[in-house]
Amino acid sequence: MPEFLSVAAVIRATKRQAMRSAVLQETPCAQTGRRLTRNEALELFATQDLLRLGQLADQAKRARWGNQAHFVINRQINPTNVCVLSCRFCDFATKRGRPNAYEMTIAQILDRLSPQLHEVHIVGGLHPDWRWDYYLEMFRAIKAQFPQIQIKAWTAVEIDYFSKKFRMSVEEILRQLQAVGLTALPGGGAEVFSERIRKALFPFKIGAPRWLEIHRIAHRLGIPTNATLLYGHRETHEERVDHMLKLRELQDQTQGFMSFIPLAYQPGRTRVVARQASAIEDLKTIAIARLLLDNVPHIKAYWVTMGEEIAAVSLHFGADDIDGTIGEERIMHAADAPSPVALTRERLVALIQEAGCIPVERDAVYHPLKTYAAANGHARCESSVSQ
Repeated sequence: MPEFLSVAAVIRATKRQAMRSAVLQETPCAQTGRRLTRNEALELFATQDLLRLGQLADQAKRARWGNQAHFVINRQINPTNVCVLSCRFCDFATKRGRPNAYEMTIAQILDRLSPQLHEVHIVGGLHPDWRWDYYLEMFRAIKAQFPQIQIKAWTAVEIDYFSKKFRMSVEEILRQLQAVGLTALPGGGAEVFSERIRKALFPFKIGAPRWLEIHRIAHRLGIPTNATLLYGHRETHEERVDHMLKLRELQDQTQGFMSFIPLAYQPGRTRVVARQASAIEDLKTIAIARLLLDNVPHIKAYWVTMGEEIAAVSLHFGADDIDGTIGEERIMHAADAPSPVALTRERLVALIQEAGCIPVERDAVYHPLKTYAAANGHARCESSVSQ
């Protein structure tokens, strides 16, 4: 099948080749309320009946959210790409003194924010020299100048690094960040929960036990978090499923995850793989995530890694969120992601409407702010709540 075949052509071809499995006919989760098992999830990855899989995931999504699709007016800030680690799969991180290295001041961070934002998403390299006070002052300055912005910041990898570097417990790190404005943790740094992959691609980064422990502590402190999966590199379908099952198990215990975000690996210049995962792999991963992660409220189709068109199609394959305006995404684009670095509110609304869904503007923790509907081909705000 040609690499650049349109999504519509892919779906038509898949429909012609459809071979419905017992799992697709029995429809676990979607109708019976029975949980999807590991073997059933693997069978779904093997199916050629993409449309039927999409229908089941869409049913599960609609049972929660109807025809709604969420987005946020946000800005991503990556304060530095200077990092003490050297992960084989990463095009973003570098070392101090190299031509591509940068370090942002707090003033530069504030210059990238505006009163229109609901969320700022902050992640970056593990800087070798910044003091703990710098991170606290960053949050204080953001909340002082933009009190309406919710701060979603620092992956579990960064929290672990802070804990070790500044000789504080994870709980103390999180409590101090909460005190200066932290709202939620992003889900990055999970990559894929496979020791085989960790040793091959990021041996100095924390593995599954530590990542899950940090999110468990955050949940206990009342800090909601996201979860991610980096797919489309060297992982197997078994490793993808096992990753999701570990997240499902923790969510059963804490109920602290807001959303799950599959991140399509961008090959960039690392050449870990020759090309990005196919549109079919994108849609299967989204759909199976919706069916398998029955206790996670939201499944996000991250337009930055899968592109606008596939993200829109994903809204009929189990996804109910496409992230937000972003503002300036650096990490995936350092790996030559072909998507835009930012989208406008109007483009996000139109993208959701063109997919036949109802756009819902939200904040960082999924409180709805505005609901839009089509009116004479234009977006119209149907309802809103106090911001």
